[in-house]
Amino acid sequence: MKSYAFRVVVEPDEERWHAYCPALVDRGAATWGNIREEALKHIVEVVQMVAEELTRDGEALPEGPPTEVETFLEPRVLVTV
Repeated sequence: MKSYAFRVVVEPDEERWHAYCPALVDRGAATWGNIREEALKHIVEVVQMVAEELTRDGEALPEGPPTEVETFLEPRVLVTV
């Protein structure tokens, strides 16, 4: 089992917020929300779904570059405050 930490970008987009994961954007890892926190919540859900889909299909998750994805061999907990 590996733990992955993906960088995400959350930015204003006219009257709402756009969020995406650069390492997985080609797999559809982009979403939006009416407020920043909503967009962040949605991108977490989307990244989880994309990771599960890739795993289910037997495809490897990206493991770099380190500025976009960090991979750990042991479980990790990521907390954003």
